Amino acid sequence: MVSRVPLAVRLPSPTEAVGDHRFARHGVRLLLKRDDLIHPELTGNKWRKLAPNLLAAKGRTIVTFGGAYSNHLRATAAAGRLLGLPTVGVVRGDELADRPLNPSLARCAADGMRLHFVDRSTYRGKTDPRTLGTLLHATGAEDAYVVPEGGSNAEAVRGCRALGEELRGHADVVAVACGTGGTLAGLAAGLAPGQRALGIPVLRGGFLPAEVRALQEDAFGARRGSWSLDDRFHCGGYARTSPELDSFAEDFEQRHGLPVERLYVAKLLYGLLVLTEEGAFPPGTTVAAVVTGRPFPEP
Repeated sequence: MVSRVPLAVRLPSPTEAVGDHRFARHGVRLLLKRDDLIHPELTGNKWRKLAPNLLAAKGRTIVTFGGAYSNHLRATAAAGRLLGLPTVGVVRGDELADRPLNPSLARCAADGMRLHFVDRSTYRGKTDPRTLGTLLHATGAEDAYVVPEGGSNAEAVRGCRALGEELRGHADVVAVACGTGGTLAGLAAGLAPGQRALGIPVLRGGFLPAEVRALQEDAFGARRGSWSLDDRFHCGGYARTSPELDSFAEDFEQRHGLPVERLYVAKLLYGLLVLTEEGAFPPGTTVAAVVTGRPFPEP
């Protein structure tokens, strides 16, 4: 049995110190965990979550879910092309079916993913067995391996545990932007005692604490590690930004020469700066920020 996905990836990903006086003047040392360098097309937490699911699929068609700008859909489509696996993306919003594809969905289609658009009510019910069965029948993929929205399931959480293990001894706090919570759930489980994980949600709604707990229970049988969430930095929801966030991201790029992805990474870094200025981290704290991806389209 194949024990790893046959694809060249850079693991462990590099950890880099960043000299930034806005953190340093508060006695906080900032590190960047460069998961964006894992692979040119399968970056960051998307690869860590997808890899164990690709193994579990054993060559079957992959069916997964996402919105019109889903990073997860793009990563799954790219993985399918690179590994020769058929992929189907169930996309939220049947009104999109008759419109030109946006750049994100166009990339999915170019990578060979079949796109199936559904109305929002059906999409909300996608975890119901009957609704899921109907969707699989409609896509002609009854025997497919199903990966949930955002790629977060027990396999993905166990895959992300390695992220925490790679950061043992490097930081007091490890922070990551969160969509569906799988990366945070695995990260926290992999950290050493005395380290803690911090999640910065990019969606509003306050649902993630329960989701992260449930994911850890599915993956490990119980809550693991020390973790918390701060949901003040989502800028109104997924795929939403603000002039203040854009200005911060542009400034960070100029200071450090790092292209800052706006939907996840910018919100994470901005949140860490605000928390630092609020005194949330005692002087002498080392904070590692997980860079989970690069801007799309590539600059």
